[in-house]
Amino acid sequence: MQSLFQILMLILSIAQFFVIAHVIMSWLINFQVLNPRQQLVSQIWYGLNRVLEPIYGPIRRLLPPMGGLDLAPLVALLGIYVIEIVLRNNMAVFY
Repeated sequence: MQSLFQILMLILSIAQFFVIAHVIMSWLINFQVLNPRQQLVSQIWYGLNRVLEPIYGPIRRLLPPMGGLDLAPLVALLGIYVIEIVLRNNMAVFY
């Protein structure tokens, strides 16, 4: 059962990395540091959007419109942290 706990924590860490990478990449694209017309940048951006849209979509439907400010990544990160805290506090179940 300990390996199940470690696998769950690894999945949450990977999800955290994807969300943070998506946020940083969106900033770099908006500040025109990255050119989304370059093939590599476009493929990474498309892949991150495809992976994270199933997470962001329901969150965006719940949040009120903020006038161009997208809080879905912040809520997703908070959700990931909450799940990590719950798993760590109930770690005894996995041993």
